[in-house]
Amino acid sequence: MKIYLRLTLRGSWEEIEVKAGTAIEEIYAKYRDKTPYTVLAAKVDNKYEDLTYRLYRHCRVELLDIRTQAVNLIYQHSLSLIYLKAVYDCLGDVRVEIQNSLNKGLYTEIKTASPVTAKEIHAVEKRMREIVQADMPFTKEIVSREEAMEILEKDGRKEKQRILRESLHLQKVKFYSLQGCRDFFYGLMAPSTGYIPYFQLMKYRRGVLLRFPHPTAPDRIPPYEDEKRLYQAFGEQTRWDQLLDVNYVADLNEKIDNGQYRELIQISEALHEKKIAEIADKIKRQHKRIVLIAGPSSSGKTTFARRLCIQLKVNGLDPLYMGTDDYFLEREDTPLDENGEKDFENLRALDIRLFNDNMNDLLNGKQVDLPTFDFMTGHKQFGKRITSIRQDQPIVIEGIHALNEKLTAYIPKEEKFKIYISPLTQLNIDAHNRIPTTDERMLRRMVRDNLYRGHNAQSTISSWPKVREGEDRNIFPYSGEADVLFNSYHVYEIAVLKKYAEPLLRQITPQEPEYAEAIRMLKFLRFFRTIEDDSIIVNNSIIREFIGGSIFVD
Repeated sequence: MKIYLRLTLRGSWEEIEVKAGTAIEEIYAKYRDKTPYTVLAAKVDNKYEDLTYRLYRHCRVELLDIRTQAVNLIYQHSLSLIYLKAVYDCLGDVRVEIQNSLNKGLYTEIKTASPVTAKEIHAVEKRMREIVQADMPFTKEIVSREEAMEILEKDGRKEKQRILRESLHLQKVKFYSLQGCRDFFYGLMAPSTGYIPYFQLMKYRRGVLLRFPHPTAPDRIPPYEDEKRLYQAFGEQTRWDQLLDVNYVADLNEKIDNGQYRELIQISEALHEKKIAEIADKIKRQHKRIVLIAGPSSSGKTTFARRLCIQLKVNGLDPLYMGTDDYFLEREDTPLDENGEKDFENLRALDIRLFNDNMNDLLNGKQVDLPTFDFMTGHKQFGKRITSIRQDQPIVIEGIHALNEKLTAYIPKEEKFKIYISPLTQLNIDAHNRIPTTDERMLRRMVRDNLYRGHNAQSTISSWPKVREGEDRNIFPYSGEADVLFNSYHVYEIAVLKKYAEPLLRQITPQEPEYAEAIRMLKFLRFFRTIEDDSIIVNNSIIREFIGGSIFVD
């Protein structure tokens, strides 16, 4: 029997004919020279499948590389299992924790009696390269829930047992093995180790960095940058999670089941308030007058900025709060992107000279006619905000380019205090399955887009790659410029967002291109219990910016 496929390559379709039962990997082998980067998975009728998946009916097949978020995670999962296997081969049966993203890679810790040495790490990396060179298959094994519990008991994977015990929806469990090294990953994997050629292993502080390609350059390791403040923020969040007695999702679920989540929410909110107060104290102590705030989409910038202003007032200061959107160039002067469309996210879309002149005049005690940008006409209006500030009065400024020194190039450096804000997810499903920060941010945005902008989940998912592209260009490269990093993440928040996001994701039908991503997110959310009653969350919480009820967002 033969079947017909609509195969997509580089955005264009072509009809091909194959035998029923053909694996996607066999099709990819014939088209490998037509794909710019290594393909690791496919979308079959709008559903993600691994390359070992066999086709038995007419369908649409789209070959995917790591420029797709889901496939980027496949690369990470596959590389992680190679890493775990190499650690076992070189150091024996020691505990390995894959904790969080850091320095263009994953920060991991190998729990040995004494800290791992550079020599040991070099041996592990050498073994990893041998495993990749041998092109060993990742063996998939699907077992019953009962069999999975026995396997996890035998392997001593207690935290995985807990999450499986609580995940009653999982009647079948998928394991992947690499020459006897077996583990549970909630996503898909590459067919074999030869698909994962690019990586770097290096000692970092108390742990080990496992570095791999960025989606913007799938065939090389990105330049190394030591994200010291990010490391400190993750370390602080780890300490907070220990204080809250929540290390993995199973711990959170347990607190939801026994009603302890209410106190958990209160303590988490108190930790945020304490951190914001500390930042306000630092700004006053250093006599900073220009406070610049930036972060990626759905970080909670508006709520954070407003709460910071309140804490500055507690310190006897009276901040002026403003954004940079009122400094857009006139619509006809907006620069164009590579597609000939107006690029409003480009720094050159702002009137930088006017912005700097206005800020310096305010700092010098002058009265300033601040512009108001009319988005309907595409022009600035004047005469509505004639403003001046006192000598000790700070200006709090929020904007995507706030950390880019080019935005404030003419403002004295000693006046500036830069804050980077992002939800840095530290809660993981288990020791080897982390929760990507970008997934959490997308959930936040999805809920907010539906509540405040009338957009469905399909629209949010569809626009997310472009949002991420803008962040990679305009925000992330400047995070290292910050004087302070504020982690806007709450350990309880996914359990709250789930109640709002699940119905939106379920509305996406199999006929829509965003269905694959919706299914991926729904599978991930199934590991979490739902906090149905979120009334205890205070009205100035960052989470309120996304689920509604915020005193700062209309």
